[in-house]
Amino acid sequence: MTAFRIAPAVADAFPDTLIAVVTATGLDGHEAWPDTSAALEALEQQLAAGAWQPADEADPRIEAWHTAYRSFGTNPRRVRPSVDALGRRLAKKGTLPRINPAVDSYNAVSVRHGLPAGAFDLDHVTGRVDIRHADGSESFTPLGEPDTVEKPKPGEIVYADTTGVLTRHWNHRDAHRTRVTEDSTHVAFVLETLQATRDGHILRTAANELHNLLVAHVERITVSYISPAQPTATI
Repeated sequence: MTAFRIAPAVADAFPDTLIAVVTATGLDGHEAWPDTSAALEALEQQLAAGAWQPADEADPRIEAWHTAYRSFGTNPRRVRPSVDALGRRLAKKGTLPRINPAVDSYNAVSVRHGLPAGAFDLDHVTGRVDIRHADGSESFTPLGEPDTVEKPKPGEIVYADTTGVLTRHWNHRDAHRTRVTEDSTHVAFVLETLQATRDGHILRTAANELHNLLVAHVERITVSYISPAQPTATI
């Protein structure tokens, strides 16, 4: 079992945080996921028709993350929240990347609802996962760069386990060690908002949508929520 926890200092700094943790066990990433393919294609078609566009930095959902990034010393126009970067890519290219079914699923949900999303292969997570301020001693190896080692800046908010940092700048970029591939079978997906009072219903809708994309391809799936009031979920 793995626990996800919001550290007290982060809870105090961002008291309206709500994070959904969708945990899939027995996931099959090698078969076709037609519902995920359809979700991606629908977004691209809606964008092309002018019926929908991804949230940009003027949207309150993205603006909240820009403000948060600045508060811990990150320039969000140089190092963008994941949902901001993904939406900008979609708006520019007209398509979303196809990585693998699990990643494609959370990307589709993320950009549709304007919420940061990510995932961790739990078979490569060690100990508890904390959302906390970095102290500057941690190591991070970026996704796709297995030979690169970075040091998060002190005060930067990160996801971290007992081995190292899993995500820098809260949700900018995931680590190579816990990346989700076609072979991943035990995965925790996260969806996040800093404005639960305003956007909690969006987060819950997005978590349900992700659940529905995953459910036909897993043996077991659960949805948990963490917040400053309930800072820990054991999955």
